[in-house]
Amino acid sequence: MSLLRAGLAALALWAAAAQGAPPQRMTLSYEMMRNGSVLGDVVETLEHDGKTYSITSETKGRGFLSLFGTLKRTSRGRITAEGLRPDEFRDQRGASWVVSAKFDWDARSLTQEKNGKSETLKMPADAQDPLSLAYSFAFVPPKGKEYDVTRADGRGLTPFRFTVVGTEKLVTPTGEMQTLHIAKVRDGPEDKATDIWFAAERDFLPVRVLIVDNDGTRADQIITRIGK
Repeated sequence: MSLLRAGLAALALWAAAAQGAPPQRMTLSYEMMRNGSVLGDVVETLEHDGKTYSITSETKGRGFLSLFGTLKRTSRGRITAEGLRPDEFRDQRGASWVVSAKFDWDARSLTQEKNGKSETLKMPADAQDPLSLAYSFAFVPPKGKEYDVTRADGRGLTPFRFTVVGTEKLVTPTGEMQTLHIAKVRDGPEDKATDIWFAAERDFLPVRVLIVDNDGTRADQIITRIGK
């Protein structure tokens, strides 16, 4: 399939999903792998009432990695005509490492906190935290072949540009899925490659995230279960 046809097919899938929204509660389970070896499990829960949302993501290592405890991230905010608009993001790793980001959309400012210190930054209109970025398509699919987003994770603001690769069949432990595949446009050879697949027939929920470092190291998160 040509790049143009792939883009048109993806846009058709977006149009078909644009009117819907996921169930009010969804739980997604993933395997987390590094270079093909399973390191742990991720469970993410999305809840919403049509106006507000919350997302919780918990990661637990397997084997000796389980000694590091649970990594927990949360995002809460509002649902708008443009997609998810986060109000607060929190990332906690163990008992002592916590970062957070609070979004003030009226003032267009972002306050991030780490180790008891806070910093307020000017916030761009396309700001998303890592969780709201992954689940926003479930409410409002993007328009066009490329789109920009600025990731706000409590440690800074990072601009990304994503491009639509096309529609693909993805084989997962839950079965074969029709997906929409997007990829981050790399800034240079030293930049990491990031690809995300969304289930076209399951409310465009994220079902795979692949990050490839410039040394070839592959971090892969793939769906193992979708439930309520």
